[in-house]
Amino acid sequence: MKNLSVVIITLNEEDRVEEALKSCRDIADEIVVLDSFSTDKTCEVAARYDAVIYKNVFNDYGSQKNLSLEKASHEWILNLDADERVSERLKNEILAFKQKPDPEAGEDDVDGADGFLINRKTFYLGRWIKHSGWYPDCKLRLFRKSKSRWQGRIHEALVLEGKTSRMSGDILHFTYRNITDHIQRLNSYSRFQALDIVEKKKKLLYLRTFLLPPITFLRFYFWKLGILDGFPGLVIALVSSWATASKYLKAIELKRKSRGKQN
Repeated sequence: MKNLSVVIITLNEEDRVEEALKSCRDIADEIVVLDSFSTDKTCEVAARYDAVIYKNVFNDYGSQKNLSLEKASHEWILNLDADERVSERLKNEILAFKQKPDPEAGEDDVDGADGFLINRKTFYLGRWIKHSGWYPDCKLRLFRKSKSRWQGRIHEALVLEGKTSRMSGDILHFTYRNITDHIQRLNSYSRFQALDIVEKKKKLLYLRTFLLPPITFLRFYFWKLGILDGFPGLVIALVSSWATASKYLKAIELKRKSRGKQN
């Protein structure tokens, strides 16, 4: 039998984290919340669900999630965001998985997977998004701690050294609260993306700024069938196009400032 730590990083998620905690309490042997000094009641809510709470200043998503892994007591980890829920189907799959033998405890496991890919279904502007490049949004979220490491400042990815398998249940994602929240968060993400663009020394930034936003719109709205998601699909395509322009404009600004300091 396997023990499972559910890890969640938070910052001012008082209004959403409780549903995340409710959805995972039946499968978790431990819930770890790594909070970035929330000023609301996020930690009070987490404490009601017997979560082990730690605090750390937020630098970027990758380093924060890696620290949350270090705080977890068990080898098997389910990473969950505060705006996500474990669906009933996924919950039952994980409960069944936990009953299987654990090689780390000297038991034979015929499956031998070190991590599991899970689809994420997003609820946005009053409906489940089935296209727009948002579904299936496959994520590696259930994994062995000893074989895993998060990489990336923003839109971080888990690097797993081992065999992966797949679960059929979904993580339910209750993302941006509204269009304003969507724009504000993408604007904050663009700062990290601009830093990555500059560090990777990407060229032709002005040309990318001119060409990529309309291509982004076409990709999300037509190629990814966002048109079938109604008004939310149109918003996703438009905001994604704006976000593409924003990150390259900020990268141009960073490079101009860097040249100014050198001169």
